[in-house]
Amino acid sequence: MAGQNRLLELNELDEFRNEAYENAETYKENSKEFHDKRIIRKDFQQGDKVLLFNSRLKLFPGKLMSRWYRPFIFVVLLPYGAVRIHSEKTGHFKVNGQRLKHYLEGPVEKC
Repeated sequence: MAGQNRLLELNELDEFRNEAYENAETYKENSKEFHDKRIIRKDFQQGDKVLLFNSRLKLFPGKLMSRWYRPFIFVVLLPYGAVRIHSEKTGHFKVNGQRLKHYLEGPVEKC
């Protein structure tokens, strides 16, 4: 009698463990889907001008100092999201593609 109760309790624990595992899997899938929906894909063409995010200005960047650093020229997309960009001062170098955004040239409209 006591042995049967113990087996039932162990089976219930296994069921709870399996449910928790399945719930964790569905949570991970849902959170990944939510995150992936909000990723903005940036398509750069060779010769496009791009701005580079300067992550070193986080603490005290100065009142009007922008974290986006001068226009560079996009050269080529490398594997794993890396990007090669060109600057006249520093030449070619590699950066993470997520640190770039398009540089929009043109006249500035005043309000």
